[in-house]
Amino acid sequence: MRRALWKGAISFGLINIPVELYTAEKHDELDFTLLDKRDLSPVGYKRYNKKSGREVPWENIIKGYEYEDGRFVLMSDEDLRRANVEATQSIDIQSFVEREQVPILYYEQPYFLAPSKGGDKAYALLRETLLASDKMAIAQIVIRTRQHLAALIPQGDMLQLITLRYPSELRAPDDLPLPSRKSKKAGVTRQEVDMARALVEHMSSDWEPEQFHDTYRDDVLALIKKKIKSRQTHEVAEPDEAAAPASSGAKVVDLMALLKSSLEGRGKSASRTTKQEDAADDGEKPKSRSGAKVHKLADRKPAAKRSTSAKSSTASRPKAGAKGSSARRASGERSTARRAQA
Repeated sequence: MRRALWKGAISFGLINIPVELYTAEKHDELDFTLLDKRDLSPVGYKRYNKKSGREVPWENIIKGYEYEDGRFVLMSDEDLRRANVEATQSIDIQSFVEREQVPILYYEQPYFLAPSKGGDKAYALLRETLLASDKMAIAQIVIRTRQHLAALIPQGDMLQLITLRYPSELRAPDDLPLPSRKSKKAGVTRQEVDMARALVEHMSSDWEPEQFHDTYRDDVLALIKKKIKSRQTHEVAEPDEAAAPASSGAKVVDLMALLKSSLEGRGKSASRTTKQEDAADDGEKPKSRSGAKVHKLADRKPAAKRSTSAKSSTASRPKAGAKGSSARRASGERSTARRAQA
């Protein structure tokens, strides 16, 4: 049993007809999976927090109306229902009109109406009345968060509800280059019209929707089968959830890269820190290179210069170490000689 999209009642004068609304539309589009052409990984979509970048589950999503820049009024589904209970629970019939009076341009989306428990007789009364008068009812209904204009039309044993567009939702064709019926340049002769009418009569038939189907979809499926038969297929590996970085993980990777770059470009600073530690061991106070206070950071050099400084500093450390080792060995030899003389 399909699930009702909306439950309420048709308000017909003093008569209330309990009904349920069901969608009458079925989308039969080809289901293509979006892939990244570089590695054929599936491309997904998600609801995410624009501040943190993290995905937001449906249960944590609420509706907010922005009444000022950056300021919102929160509205729950219950708030929206309480704003006008009668409007959200009724199909309020406003008038009855001839079917031919409503241009097809106004028709929007079809639905099925079925009677709820205890509403069979009143439902049948409205259906038979519309069939006998050859009219349709114009009503208003609130679906989700929007009020729609709608037409109630009998079709066999069922009442159909078709939402209608408001006049403000339709564009005026005033700016289109349409040939006027009075224009001599685009005028047609009586003989041409008669020939065209004869062709129309020859092609006329009863309305049988079953004879029509989506031939384009059939052709695309035939091409897909042909590619499968000729083995023009690609295997898409399932994404590794453990290896897939979360949004917060991506930031960690970026931070690690920045830290690594900073460490590689501050070899000279590391050398200076070592000298300051040695000075502290000898009882000297560490000094900053620029003479400023230690807690203030010195101006950073451009990346290229820092890299050059780091190389020169790194290259100079082994030499300084070699000189220090030679001096210590010479001092030790002199001490040994003095002790031998003594």
